[in-house]
Amino acid sequence: MTLMTETLVIGSAPVSDNSSLKQHLSTASDEGQTLRGAVEKALHNYFAHLEGADVTDVYNLVLSEVEAPLLESVMNYVKGNQTKASELLGLNRGTLRKKLKQYDLL
Repeated sequence: MTLMTETLVIGSAPVSDNSSLKQHLSTASDEGQTLRGAVEKALHNYFAHLEGADVTDVYNLVLSEVEAPLLESVMNYVKGNQTKASELLGLNRGTLRKKLKQYDLL
């Protein structure tokens, strides 16, 4: 199952620019696990346990599961500075505020 086009590798080195981001996202428990692999594994598990139930809107389900912790982590990193967060994320500040409200992060 292919869901994303970029591979984000989970490791522990500091990030100095966007090109190295793919090599340096980290979690303590899954050293070497890619974000793509984690999403694929989670979706495989999700589909395996449906037991014939009808599902819809999987796209939005996955996006919300990834987007909420992304926004929360970025806001923590920039100590709540929405201007810095919008620049870091490449989002318009208004769009960022809308998303923060959507996930009750504002």
